[in-house]
Formats: sequence, C-alpha cells, structure tokens
Amino acid sequence: MTYKVLIVDDEPNIVISLEFLMTECGYEVAIARDGAQALEQMAAFQPDLVLLDVMLPLRNGFEVCQTIRENSAWNRTKVVMLSAKSRDLEVSKGLALGADAYITKPFSTRELVEQVRSLLARHDRSDE
Repeated sequence: MTYKVLIVDDEPNIVISLEFLMTECGYEVAIARDGAQALEQMAAFQPDLVLLDVMLPLRNGFEVCQTIRENSAWNRTKVVMLSAKSRDLEVSKGLALGADAYITKPFSTRELVEQVRSLLARHDRSDE
C-alpha cells in the first residue's frame, strides 16, 4: 500500500524539500499552498497524513486542523503541524485541536521522516 501525504505550506523552498523527502520515502504526494486549497485537497486526494504549516494564507493551519478533525470522513488522517511558532501556547493549541504531532522549524529531516513513519504505522494498526 502506498501512503498519500498532503503537504500544506506556502513557502516554495519548504514545499520542494518536503515533496522530495516524502517522494523519496515512497509516498504519493499532493501539494496545497493555502488553507482553502488544503481542504479542497483533503476531499480530492484523501491523504493518509497531512504535513500542515501553521501560518498560511486564507485559512491558517489551526483552522484547517480543526476542520479536518470535525469531518468524520477524515478521522483516520494523521496531522503533523510544522511551524516556526514554537511557544508552548502554539504547540498546545495545535495538539488540542487534534494534531497528532507538532514539529518546529527548522526541523531535522530524519526526525520528520521517523515521525511520519511512526504515525503511518499507527494508521495501519487502526485498521485492525
């Protein structure tokens, strides 16, 4: 089974590097560059995992995460928030809204890949 990863970020360099990294890991990748596009891609692409920036045009990552969690069709989708906002308040807010993980930028690509693999392994176990 090939997992689907949706990358949601408005910074082109981050999108390019995340897309390369996730593709190298064997995941099918889709891109959204703002919060509204992210929700459109959720419906069209049906990702297993979302790498979600907090600071986005149109709808911020917190709003997108909350909308994902309010839609029962997306219950199994894992959400990893990525942000330069690293204060405890932002991290707590992301997790309270239903993010499965919150990783601050700059981040280690190795740690990100490990987190993604770990969450997708849990995704598999929820099938049982």
